Amino acid sequence: MSEEKKFDNENGTPEKLPFAKNEVVKLMKRNLDSDKMIREQVKVEMNRFLYSILCEVCRQLNDYPYTTIDYGMFKECIYPYTNIKKINQEKERILMHLDAIKADCDALAMDVEKSLRIKDTSQSDSIVDFSIDE
Repeated sequence: MSEEKKFDNENGTPEKLPFAKNEVVKLMKRNLDSDKMIREQVKVEMNRFLYSILCEVCRQLNDYPYTTIDYGMFKECIYPYTNIKKINQEKERILMHLDAIKADCDALAMDVEKSLRIKDTSQSDSIVDFSIDE
């Protein structure tokens, strides 16, 4: 099966990618096992993905009211991408804590049901009539 080249719809020229494809591929190969082969579509989509991350970081940097972007601002904007493992660990910790809270609530609900049970049978209940007789 041959890999298709992406072309612009207007004039049939190859599509322009945001970054030099050979540089992106070189970086990918440097970080992949040597026996891996990269399909053309993956090379193109990695290029687009990197561009989308760059655009998102720049959008966040634009939210600052300052005209100069400093390193602290940059670090804050890239935090989700550089600390994904830490973020996922924190998410798991919070979910486990919420599960423990849920289990405690379920146990308390069972205790309330057990200790404050109202009998359903009329024979064992002594009903007091509080209505006013006229």
